[in-house]
Amino acid sequence: MTEIAPTRRGLLAGAAVAGVAALVPASLWRSSPASAQPPFILKPTPPEWFVDHGTNAEMLWGSVDRRRYLTPQSRLFVRNHTRTPTISRTGYALRVYGDGLATPRTESEALTLTLDDLQRLPRHELTAAHECTGNGRRFFTEQQGETVSGTPWALGSVGTVRWTGVRLRDVLRRLGLAPDAVSVQASGLDDPYVSGGIDYGRVRRPFPVAKALDDALLAWGMNGEELLPDHGFPLRLVLPGWVGIASIKWLGSLEVARTELTSPWNTTWYRMTGPQWPADSPPLTVNPVRSAWELAAGATLPSRPTTLTGRSWSGAGRITRVSVSLDDGRSWRTAALDRRSQQDRGWTQWSVRCPRLRPGARHLMARATDEAGRTQPLVAAANSQGYFFDAVVRHPVQVAA
Repeated sequence: MTEIAPTRRGLLAGAAVAGVAALVPASLWRSSPASAQPPFILKPTPPEWFVDHGTNAEMLWGSVDRRRYLTPQSRLFVRNHTRTPTISRTGYALRVYGDGLATPRTESEALTLTLDDLQRLPRHELTAAHECTGNGRRFFTEQQGETVSGTPWALGSVGTVRWTGVRLRDVLRRLGLAPDAVSVQASGLDDPYVSGGIDYGRVRRPFPVAKALDDALLAWGMNGEELLPDHGFPLRLVLPGWVGIASIKWLGSLEVARTELTSPWNTTWYRMTGPQWPADSPPLTVNPVRSAWELAAGATLPSRPTTLTGRSWSGAGRITRVSVSLDDGRSWRTAALDRRSQQDRGWTQWSVRCPRLRPGARHLMARATDEAGRTQPLVAAANSQGYFFDAVVRHPVQVAA
């Protein structure tokens, strides 16, 4: 059995985030607002592939290649709280500490694991849909007339990727886990998040030890490639099926505790808030069911018969059924699922034969059901921060004369 040989070597003593210009080729820079400091996002985000949301970039569904199941890193959405850091592999190490270890350690006594340490453990691959909690947020306003805060994503803050890394349970068992450990907090190495004059510190979020011992992954690769900086190089946490904020990028530390840990990312944000929700509503975890057409909004369709395609996904399991409407919800038919596309925890591709349509404007609608029995509603649960828009989206198209 391969053993980790953890050391007490320090991480990068505050210098883990190196100068952007020194480590990233100029070809990977992108333009940003004149008021910005170094670019928020490093990979190219051309307008034919992405919607620019400042620190974030949204994949355009009209640019999706229906022949490809996995989302290339170059096309995957980017969700940043501040800006993408560039971190050198040389000198990087993951710090692990807390009273939830078999031998408790304070933060100053943290064990440190290099990528070489981690890559000596059994390697694991996992295919899963990866999605921002606020995916679909703009439709709270457009379809339901509700005012919400946050990035106005359509449905493009999602992708399906194949992660490569090591199971977190393998790491924790080799380090030694206390039998009464209950919580793990993952912290990133990006800049501290400041909002409204308040410095909330680096992005961090706790999750149960049960999830850590189930399917959590420490990933260094995506789709057979090394992670790009925008997607977490050199190491990120992946919690399959869970909200994207839980999969902390640029992973710097893991605190393992015998008590429940908290952070603003599970108490202030990423939970349901608003008049209809209790003050102690729980942190959001498993993503809902969603569907998207592989079409640009406002696309022009031929009036002759044609085949239309789309994808559906769920954090709770595979998709078992997709119903579609080609006439603004007046009638529904069953889409054909591509069972070959149901890989692990990824999305399901589907298609429907569209008959001859009358010219004019209309909406396409798609509604999926997952193996847990969850079906997309017609109206999403209102909340002030615009999370979990899982309702059927009315996709506008124009049928040519």
